[in-house]
Amino acid sequence: MIRIQSRFPIHLSGTAAALALIVLGAVLLAGCTSQSEPIMSVNTPAPAAPSASTLPVGVTVTKLEVFHFHPTRQCISCVTIGDYANATLTTYFADELASGKIVFRHINGELPENQVEVERYGASGSSLWIGVYTSDGTFYPEENLKVWYRTDDKGRFMDYLKGVIEKRLAGDLTPA
Repeated sequence: MIRIQSRFPIHLSGTAAALALIVLGAVLLAGCTSQSEPIMSVNTPAPAAPSASTLPVGVTVTKLEVFHFHPTRQCISCVTIGDYANATLTTYFADELASGKIVFRHINGELPENQVEVERYGASGSSLWIGVYTSDGTFYPEENLKVWYRTDDKGRFMDYLKGVIEKRLAGDLTPA
């Protein structure tokens, strides 16, 4: 017989004690299954793009998207990433921006009207993504995490991102 210490003495047989422990364990493991607020959005990862380091022979880059995803309330680093990315593109790729070969946007991932882009890229939170579209219809999305380590120096950030974009435009998809 097991005796459980409480204000009210309870005496359980071995079977009853085992059953009580199972029920208690199930309750503890189940956690809270109800939600007090509705889910505003669910991010589903983008379909995995083919992995490649360079494009196949005869395949060219037709378009490049550089998207700065951010929440409504941004921290200083998030703002800096967007500002430095914008400066890089307008400084070094003005012709490509004007022609539409490169598209740059700041995208608030919390707004419903931006969910198509959020889902296509698999973006969550603040991030900088580069999407490469090719002449064979393939899309290669890539989140660039290394920009976060260059927010302390605008010149270093811009040189780095310029190099990455030049590689992508040339069809080089090796990790940046």
